[in-house]
Amino acid sequence: MRLTVGQALVRFLAVQWSERDGERRRFFPGCFGIFGHGNVAGVGQALLEYGDALPFYMARNEQAMVHTAVGYARMSDRLATFACTTSIGPGATNMVTGAALATINRVPVLLLPGDVFATRTANPVLQELEDARSYDVSVNDCFKPVSKYWDRINRPEQLESALLAAMRVLTDPAETGAVTLALPQDVQAEAYDWPEELFRERTWRIARPLPEPAALDEAAALLGGAERPLIVAGGGAIYSGATGQLRAFAETTGIPVAETQAGKGSLPWDHPCSVGAIGATGTTAANALANEADVVLGVGTRYSDFTTASRTLFARPGVRFVNLNVARLDAAKHAGVPLVADAREGLRALHAALAGHSVPDAYREETRVLAARWNAVTDGAYRLGHAPLPAQTEVIGAVNEAAGPRDVVVCAAGSMPGDLHKLWRTADPKGYHVEYGYSCMGYEIAGGLGAKLAVLDSEDPSREVFVLVGDGSYLMMAQELATAVAEGIKLVVVLVQNHGFASIGALSESVGARRFGTRYRARTPSGLDGETLPIDLAANAASLGATVVRAATISDLRSALGRARTASTTTLIHIETDPLVPAPDGGAWWDVPVAEVSALESTREARARYDKERGARRRHL
Repeated sequence: MRLTVGQALVRFLAVQWSERDGERRRFFPGCFGIFGHGNVAGVGQALLEYGDALPFYMARNEQAMVHTAVGYARMSDRLATFACTTSIGPGATNMVTGAALATINRVPVLLLPGDVFATRTANPVLQELEDARSYDVSVNDCFKPVSKYWDRINRPEQLESALLAAMRVLTDPAETGAVTLALPQDVQAEAYDWPEELFRERTWRIARPLPEPAALDEAAALLGGAERPLIVAGGGAIYSGATGQLRAFAETTGIPVAETQAGKGSLPWDHPCSVGAIGATGTTAANALANEADVVLGVGTRYSDFTTASRTLFARPGVRFVNLNVARLDAAKHAGVPLVADAREGLRALHAALAGHSVPDAYREETRVLAARWNAVTDGAYRLGHAPLPAQTEVIGAVNEAAGPRDVVVCAAGSMPGDLHKLWRTADPKGYHVEYGYSCMGYEIAGGLGAKLAVLDSEDPSREVFVLVGDGSYLMMAQELATAVAEGIKLVVVLVQNHGFASIGALSESVGARRFGTRYRARTPSGLDGETLPIDLAANAASLGATVVRAATISDLRSALGRARTASTTTLIHIETDPLVPAPDGGAWWDVPVAEVSALESTREARARYDKERGARRRHL
């Protein structure tokens, strides 16, 4: 079959399927793109010609469309994703941040940036990086360290093997992330005789690796002999569909379950074994149990510094770890017993190996009491009654109460993710969607768009998606509101206006830097300390096509949320909050180094606290 490289690429992507547990779905439901001279005549022409097979979605920002693809893939348990195409130059490099986000979060996305001419006949072409060391270097080499697979297609013959390698990585739960295929613009338009086999439907089966028997025996012996075991549920517990098995395992054994950001929702918030968020943004319940745990069972977690409170949280001498993870890299962390397996199948095997085992009733009761105490704290934070401006925790409470049990909350950066982690009450495994591997400002609206696209493709398209975003993140990337409007995709966006960077402002104060450079203020002779900037973000959202409601109070917010739920189009609710009101503290630390010497008393005091707190760090060897 004689087709261009661009046409062959689109035809191939349109017939790729994933399958897990007998459930089959199209791996690429569509392609996001922004066209320029580097992709319009190749991939762009192909998408026009074969649009019925691979639908095209026009984005407004290249970074944002990668976030949208990630949001879709995450909501789809990594069994489907979007492709993203751009021109060479700024269009391509705009995607690098999105690639890093996808790879760090272990979420599949296919990136198709245009590239300079492979033939070099017109060098230097527009937007070409002229590197004196080699003409084989382009700006697309930036993708290499943030991609799990990277290739440049300099000849049509190279496309077949590159596409198969790309699919191998995209469908590998242990090694997935961003895949980048750089496409020189002349090669995209070049014709070639392709084998018919390349365009036949291909199904990529997602394996569920079983634990190695000796490792399973060692893990079961450790857990069976533990006095105060604790489960840390990460994103892998949700991606593998292991939450039902986790629930059964916890109920039988009585082992309490704490959740990372990616693992939040592994158990319903009110389950007797649930102790909520763990780590630097965790609850007092989870962190108290973690401090005394003698054996920690990590299920699908990579043990980020927030989860371990920068390695100060698991403080009991001699604490041991059992790491159930499909990725060997994570299974080996903290010198733990590496149980390399699918989370669902690993839990099933552990459950059988621990048949009849249960923690003492006193430990179950301690878990219940600690969780109840934190739930009371959450109730208080939801109804703080702060005036004249409400606290952010009250906004979270109002949105949480407005959301149905299967609705979805989306967030990514600032102070909101930490507050959500410890306060949001999640009833469904897919109800909590906070990007915290990269904590990328600007992800929220774009990621929410991807999450809603996945909801619309699911068995329950009625689920609402609530996007919580601060003014700092909104200013970074709000353009995909226009995409949502163009596509008729409904989001409920709650924009929290606090005139600056609330999270970094608090962190700045804690390290003795006095919130320097974190407020949105006009410049005066002494610095950025003048009047609050006259910025109207609600008007901006309206200009992008969203329905906008201004809420002055929490009562106004509740009313606006009720109207937004019944609306058929995207609604943005604008509310101003007091950034100086903190959420309840879970009692854990996060390592942010403080200047060792300073003329500022505030910095010297912060350094003294830092030196004391870092002394609690453990090596876990």
